[in-house]
Amino acid sequence: MLAPQQLADLTALLAADRVATDADSLTRYGLDWTRYFTPDAAAVVFPKSTDEVVALVQWALREGVALVPSGGRTGLSGGAVARAGEVVVSFERMNAILELDKVGRTVRVQAGVVTKALQEFALANGLYYPVDFASSGSSQIGGNIATNAGGIKVVRYGMTREWVLGLTVVTGTGELLQLNHALAKNNTGYDFRHLFVGSEGTLGFIVEATLRLARPPAELAVMVLAVPQFADVMNVFNAYRDKLDLSAFEFFSEQALQHVLARGALKRPFDEAADYYVLLEFEKVAAETEVQALSVFEYCAEQGWLVDGVLSQSQQQAAELWRLREDISESITPYKPYKNDIAVRVSRVPDFVAQLDAILAREYPQFEVVWFGHIGDGNLHINVLKPPQLAIDDFRIACERVNQYVFELVRAFDGSVSAEHGVGLLKRDYLDVTRSAAEIRLMKAMKALFDPNGIMNPGKLL
Repeated sequence: MLAPQQLADLTALLAADRVATDADSLTRYGLDWTRYFTPDAAAVVFPKSTDEVVALVQWALREGVALVPSGGRTGLSGGAVARAGEVVVSFERMNAILELDKVGRTVRVQAGVVTKALQEFALANGLYYPVDFASSGSSQIGGNIATNAGGIKVVRYGMTREWVLGLTVVTGTGELLQLNHALAKNNTGYDFRHLFVGSEGTLGFIVEATLRLARPPAELAVMVLAVPQFADVMNVFNAYRDKLDLSAFEFFSEQALQHVLARGALKRPFDEAADYYVLLEFEKVAAETEVQALSVFEYCAEQGWLVDGVLSQSQQQAAELWRLREDISESITPYKPYKNDIAVRVSRVPDFVAQLDAILAREYPQFEVVWFGHIGDGNLHINVLKPPQLAIDDFRIACERVNQYVFELVRAFDGSVSAEHGVGLLKRDYLDVTRSAAEIRLMKAMKALFDPNGIMNPGKLL
């Protein structure tokens, strides 16, 4: 809890209508999409400018108060949770698109710009921001960068890191850094811009970003294919990747599809169910592109790798097919799923999944496990659904017991315990699965350099 004078100081810095201490705000802004922590924020503040963020950090240093950054709070690892009396710094009012450079194909934005708003702005100006995911309508650019968000287009466009040309950040010492100045070439030593990408607010706060933009794609076609065996998913991927430039390649299980269909808004894509499905997307760059896609379909069917398929005939149908995959997370949210977001090299996915499936079947006989993911880049999402009768704390304990087996397998495959969701609180204690002791030691040294007083999102990542 803040002292009355501290609250008065915050109000003097920002104005009364931009400091919230009511119970609803403290709960809403003190928690992200994880549901395993109890929020306990002292206040929520809403800066509108970089100068105000600098002033807030300097105030926090003087008062010894910890700060937690808050964007769209769509994170799934507890990275935006305030649970120890921290002040939450919401960037939702720093939401201006500041500058468009059409010649350089760049855009400068404040951290609170919503991802979808940036996508729509780019398209309205004949350009394209390709980083995309189901939460694009609420996630914010600052949070995307702080977690190096991935999503559904990584197989072609890469992670958020690939699109960051410059950053303005406020460090844990209250210093303002302008990183890289949006230069395409800048070979002058250490590039701190990349240090802040994926740092989860533990080194400082991202307040502005200059992002690369691309040309808009041609009309996009979507296919959903029914695959009887998981091992054949990668065979289908290889066959299509050899002939087409894929912009997405996703997979989901029949169990995942059933949860989506149970909501009643969508129809099953085929008369007969299959164990697995893949969704792929490609540009119709020429008249023969669809012919090529159908030719690959016939080849895969002849090999027995798939048993049915559908190719979108309109943009509306393409959007509906995408919803079969993108609506999964929302459809299982009422079950308070425990999520594992893991990655291995693409070539090792089939062997990894075979061993992982055996572990999950052995250790989770009483739980429903829902699989889906961005399998074209080696990223799998494993969602364990909480039975209604089981208390959430007991459920989490049961899942964390199984983590030791799951993550030892990840370690054996030189994989990652967090492909795109970040580390936060949930994966912090498993960081050594993916990072060596030497790496963690150097990460802690970086934390001490940029945030020597430990006020920036404490307890997350490290």
